[in-house]
Amino acid sequence: MKLFSKALLARTGSVLAAAGLVGLALTPATLPAQTVAVPTADNPFGLPEDITLFGKADPDKRTATAIVNGYVITGTDIDQRVALVTAASEAPIAEEEMLRLRVQVLRNLIDETLKIQAAEAAELAVKREEVEQTYQQLAGQNFGGDTKKMDAYLASIGSSAASLKRQIEGEVAWENLLRRNIMPFVNVSAEEVNDVLKRMNEAKGTDEYRVGEIFLSATTENRATVLQNAQAIMQQLQQGGSFVAYARQYSEASSAVVGGDLGWLRLGQLPPQLAASLRNMQAGQLQGPIEIPGGFSIVYLINKRQVLMADPSEAMLSLKQISIDFPDGVTQAQAEARVAEFNTYLQSLRGCADVEAGAAKIGAEVVSNDQIKAANLPEQLRAIILNLQIGQATPPFGGIQEGVRVLMLCGRDDPKDSGAPTFAAVMDQIEQERVNKRAQRFLRDLRNDAYIEYN
Repeated sequence: MKLFSKALLARTGSVLAAAGLVGLALTPATLPAQTVAVPTADNPFGLPEDITLFGKADPDKRTATAIVNGYVITGTDIDQRVALVTAASEAPIAEEEMLRLRVQVLRNLIDETLKIQAAEAAELAVKREEVEQTYQQLAGQNFGGDTKKMDAYLASIGSSAASLKRQIEGEVAWENLLRRNIMPFVNVSAEEVNDVLKRMNEAKGTDEYRVGEIFLSATTENRATVLQNAQAIMQQLQQGGSFVAYARQYSEASSAVVGGDLGWLRLGQLPPQLAASLRNMQAGQLQGPIEIPGGFSIVYLINKRQVLMADPSEAMLSLKQISIDFPDGVTQAQAEARVAEFNTYLQSLRGCADVEAGAAKIGAEVVSNDQIKAANLPEQLRAIILNLQIGQATPPFGGIQEGVRVLMLCGRDDPKDSGAPTFAAVMDQIEQERVNKRAQRFLRDLRNDAYIEYN
């Protein structure tokens, strides 16, 4: 099996997120509907990501919207790229928000074109084989390797294979440019790396946060407009919009290319306004817009842990899933009676040893798994289960269509305390931060030198 580079995998993840093809998008905990999931090795119970706890464009339209150094960007190009973003959103997008999204997508298409043109001028043009390889990999991860199925999916959401391949080409072209023009000139000394490692050891046991951010710059003159835009984005996210997709399209920070993911940070590394909000947040929560120097931020707390301490999400759990189903045509009253019987049975349990015998009496199904990592559980369930004692169960969740179930904790093996990251890992992180800053300046220079004509 061929192994792909870290850069290719990172690029693949960002393209997947923008296309709405992965369930890894950072979605707020409050979702309008619950889906049915298929059991897999990482998800043996078939748990949905969005659990509920009880208690079309014209393809022949080719109107020029912008011309970038002679390359035409059409309204159809914008429509198809917008479709990649909106496919990841579970809630309808308001007309005003759609207009803002189209403007941002046009900016992204312009930047993408500039990157491709710059790579061609530097004799670093992306080979078609590279694009097809990544496209095939996406199909392999989502459609069993059948590119025709992925083509059909993209067409069904109002996009196209050509639009996704153009996005892949832009990201590969940019990596090629950075690899030649920036990366060789970024240096990190051993003293800097050792200083970071020393500070981490001194901070052992303190909290650190994995944060997603959407940053919108603002000035005194446009503050009100930017705040309004940020509030609109926040509203869409709360209604189920993909944080990763919105970060890629709207955020002006260098982290936009990875869906706004800032990685693991301590509060002292963040502006005081963001630190104050994060201190009181739980994993999976959103806050914003928060005004900070230079603009507004929307933050998403992906996870929380302690520096150089064991990550609870790496714990291996032994779980029993207890579930009941409902026959076709069941009435609401019948379903409620069935759930009440299920609750009575759950309250009678004294531990995992009682599960099978009692389940048989009420026609419940029991599925056991002794090796499931906490990180593979949906965020809502993970937070609940990691706070359970052995023999305790989650609240019932589900619905009539997919059935009602609980998870009972029957065992837990916590990971050992983690040591400091390696010297090489810290050096790589510092280098990447510096590359991102220089990349932003490089892109600004490309914009300043470009001839762009708008309709």
